[in-house]
Amino acid sequence: MLEILLFVVALIGSTAAGLYDLKTTEIPDEIPYIMMAVGIIGNLIKSYLVLSYWPFLMSMLVGLGFLCFGFFMYYTGQWGGGDAKILSAIGFLVPIIPPEFKISLIFPLPLSFFFNVFLVGAAYMIIYAIVLSVINRRIWSVFFDELKANSKIIVMLNILLIIFLFIFGITFAKYYQADMMIFGVMMLVIGSGFFLLWKFVKTVENVGFKRRIPMSQLRIGDVPLNYKVWEGITEKELKKIKSSGEKYIWIKEGVRFAPAFPLALLFTVLVGDGIVWFLKLYI
Repeated sequence: MLEILLFVVALIGSTAAGLYDLKTTEIPDEIPYIMMAVGIIGNLIKSYLVLSYWPFLMSMLVGLGFLCFGFFMYYTGQWGGGDAKILSAIGFLVPIIPPEFKISLIFPLPLSFFFNVFLVGAAYMIIYAIVLSVINRRIWSVFFDELKANSKIIVMLNILLIIFLFIFGITFAKYYQADMMIFGVMMLVIGSGFFLLWKFVKTVENVGFKRRIPMSQLRIGDVPLNYKVWEGITEKELKKIKSSGEKYIWIKEGVRFAPAFPLALLFTVLVGDGIVWFLKLYI
């Protein structure tokens, strides 16, 4: 029962953080800190009840491990500090799968959840980018202009892929005669699709996530384009930047990633190992 309560806290807390992130682009520090405290105390109580140090030790190992990785992502400019804290908080709360969930995982829960964060997160970011492109129609205009400007590269890449598939087909045709045509077409479609997706995501990043605004519109929490870490400016930094005399400043936004954490948590306990599930689609 205690494991279910900790799981519910993880789900509700990460969902609240995701909603705050979507609405304000900021995650209040109180949410992950409360989640961490509940996770540590809850697993300490569980260790006392079962007369074993293992639940508390697992909570600390997973929570601190996730925190280290989260801040690696933060200092490399991939995540915000709130994302790192939410990942860690879930680790403190749910280091093992509650026995009430009848799901069989190939990997331990923390590892399955970790992989699922990136699998579910990738799908979430693609959907996020598409929604943003619907709101900001200029993204599509720039995207098609980019395709026209790079049409020669696209054709050349497809020719190289066709040559590779032709050589591959000649080499292995005697083993896979029936499937070579289907395989070749799939590889051509997938290769072209990934290139187009990469160009689209780069366009969204360059057009949708970077804005030049008047200095008077700069607010606390905005992230200047030249900041390497994803941390909004403070009131002190705001006054310093505004006193520079510049009339305009470039700021950046990013995918509001926090909703991916509760989605990945639900995916893990309802579906299982995302990598295995993904591979089954192609095997």
